[in-house]
Amino acid sequence: MTASHDESDLTELVNVGRSVAGHFESVGVTRIAQLVGRDPVELYERMSAAAGQRLDPCLLDTVMSAVDQAGGEPGRPWWHYTPERKRLQAGRRSD
Repeated sequence: MTASHDESDLTELVNVGRSVAGHFESVGVTRIAQLVGRDPVELYERMSAAAGQRLDPCLLDTVMSAVDQAGGEPGRPWWHYTPERKRLQAGRRSD
């Protein structure tokens, strides 16, 4: 039996294991449906704040992947998002 998005476990997403699911849970995200339309950078910043330290930037790549997949995009490896993350971070530094 396949669960609906509302009942889905985050670890059903590509790149999301128990550790990453724990980071999502630390900011109140416990279901795939809660990721639809979310800002990955904002989620990553909240995860870092919840952890009390800046988390590995590759986690942002994973969050970007999870948000895209929750929105209907195909699951892609987290490193597919690294160039986009680096562009985003460079843009924020120049603001």
